[in-house]
Amino acid sequence: MTPPIQSHILSEGDVRITVLSVGCAVQDWQVAGRRVVLGYPDPEIYRANPKSMGIVAGRVVNRISDAAFTLDGQVWRLPANEGGTHIHGGPGGLGWSHWEMDPEGDRAVVLRRHSPHLEMGYPGAVDFTVRMALEDGALTWEMTAVPDRETPVNMAQHLYFNLSGGETVRDHAFRIAASAVTPNDEKLIPTGERLPVDGTRFDFRQVRTLEAADPAGEGYDLNYALDPGAGPQMTAEAPDGMRLELWTDRPGLQFYSSNWLDEAAPPWPGQSHGRFGGFCVEAQDFPNALNTPGFGSILCRPEAPYRQRTTIRIAPGA
Repeated sequence: MTPPIQSHILSEGDVRITVLSVGCAVQDWQVAGRRVVLGYPDPEIYRANPKSMGIVAGRVVNRISDAAFTLDGQVWRLPANEGGTHIHGGPGGLGWSHWEMDPEGDRAVVLRRHSPHLEMGYPGAVDFTVRMALEDGALTWEMTAVPDRETPVNMAQHLYFNLSGGETVRDHAFRIAASAVTPNDEKLIPTGERLPVDGTRFDFRQVRTLEAADPAGEGYDLNYALDPGAGPQMTAEAPDGMRLELWTDRPGLQFYSSNWLDEAAPPWPGQSHGRFGGFCVEAQDFPNALNTPGFGSILCRPEAPYRQRTTIRIAPGA
């Protein structure tokens, strides 16, 4: 029997955030009466959710080349759900799964899920916990994964933001504290290189709009190698001053400008789910690290579990 979808509303001042038990999805985020994330009013849409709207993705977020990796000499084959590539943990990954939901009043909710050995082809059983807490207008994800053996884990929130509630984010101004990106091949798999952003359309170390940085409208879907520092690691601002700030302990940030977004299901009233209709800023370890020497390890063990802390604050301009 399919478990019913639960929801819980986090509220503080003029901020209201609706969290679902399917995929730990943020269905809605309102600030001063404005909806600042894309989503669907029908929670049932999140069971299929073809655009990964609002979810926590895993076991391994982003793309794994050839839908396979080698661990201790054994090849582990995963379901390919983007051509020959495995993405966001597979079609039955964390973002499409039922989580046990335990509200902690108006300010926090804890979601838990046990992933059995060989789920989506991954070795080991893993106990996942995501705690989402609202404080001072900021939502913090604390994610942990405790496996029963060595296995890869790389999680990320996958919200689509539009701070103006309009049809496009091309007029949003961005800053990303990153001096390099990891460029992709034609399948959007990182090549293993690190490309300095100097003199390229990828340079957001100084604030500029998408329109100014990318006048040809090519769009973005790649990983930024974040510079060391206390943060915020990135900011975004709508023309009227609604502002997002992000802090994370992860080394990478996947910046996606909704290049392939379309209206997979009826959206919230007034929203446009089209190209450049939103942006994603997915804090994570580097994509395809399992198959890329030099990108760092994403393996965790019972004595060294996975942990991530990412915070996003959205507030109106002064």
